[in-house]
Amino acid sequence: MGDKNAPLGLYLHVPFCSTACDFCGFYQIQSDRKGILRYIDGVKRELELVEAGNRKLDTMFWGGGTPGLLPAKDMLAVGGAITGVLGQPEAEWTVEMAPSSVKRDKLEALKEAGVTRISMGIQSLDERLLDALGRQHSVKQIHKAYDLIREVGFRSVNVDLIFAIPTQTEEEWRADVRAALALEPDHLSTYCLTFEEDTALFLKLQEGKVSIDPEREARFYHAIWEEAERGGYSQYEISNYAKAGHQCLHNVNTWKMAEWIGIGPSAASQWAGSRHTNTPDLEAWLSGLEKGERGLVDRVELSDDLLLEDSLVFGLRMNQGVDLAELAIRFGRDLGSHPFLLQLIEEGKAERVGSALRLTDDGRMLADAVGEALLGEFSG
Repeated sequence: MGDKNAPLGLYLHVPFCSTACDFCGFYQIQSDRKGILRYIDGVKRELELVEAGNRKLDTMFWGGGTPGLLPAKDMLAVGGAITGVLGQPEAEWTVEMAPSSVKRDKLEALKEAGVTRISMGIQSLDERLLDALGRQHSVKQIHKAYDLIREVGFRSVNVDLIFAIPTQTEEEWRADVRAALALEPDHLSTYCLTFEEDTALFLKLQEGKVSIDPEREARFYHAIWEEAERGGYSQYEISNYAKAGHQCLHNVNTWKMAEWIGIGPSAASQWAGSRHTNTPDLEAWLSGLEKGERGLVDRVELSDDLLLEDSLVFGLRMNQGVDLAELAIRFGRDLGSHPFLLQLIEEGKAERVGSALRLTDDGRMLADAVGEALLGEFSG
């Protein structure tokens, strides 16, 4: 079952969306009342199959899809089902919401349930760029939704931005960041636009209507680092910035290879000795649960070598890096003289400060490549 003192998270995947954005590759379907009720019943059934012993939740994160599409009473039903089995999250409870789904009754229901953090995917504060992304909300809706979230009162509020959108200039990106920071969120997540298979943007890439420009993306990364620092936000991971005390604890625990339970179709888990994903299909997920099966796919048995490798891959994406002394205690491996890590230092991609190993600014620009190169170094 794992270390009973280690943090335990829960990720709930809510698959419902009103429409598919051009860039989104997550499992999602359009909702109707019957489908939502069957989904809620499925969540309750899956929770019955999770054997958590006496473990208590530290964090919970609802993603999607668009969790905010659930009516207020359904949010309370789902939240109550989870906390009834696993208890109230002790440190943090995040719910993702799209600006168009933000309504007072839903926010008040989430606050009543115990939600501490709202993460709103605004993507851009430029109408032209929102249109380019195929988003269904306007800049006016973003401001209205943000004000309402603040009015109801949550401990932390995050906003998401996307950059390197086709035709977006560096100055437009800087203006987007400044506009987002002007809202004064507690946390800012910024993601470079990726071209996921089976999305409208991927099709445009294949047709040659858009292209990938690594040098342009690098300029955009430098721009957000400068703008966020100027705005008083500290970067703590490649894509994430926060005011003091507002880091996303659920994500930090995940990057440190703690345990989490995934509930809902396509939800991933790292739990009970394995890493696995629920079947990414609502009907197949429900059919399995009716037979008393969670329908797990892509199952990988966890080993210390695999967890060590992933602790390095994801840990080095964080500004504080990894504590080699802590990893040595956890995994019984002395990493101080490992050739690959020494090479990172020699090439100027990483630096050693005490027992901490962290990427330099140059190294962080190559974080994905460093992560790919690490694969197989410890678990091959």
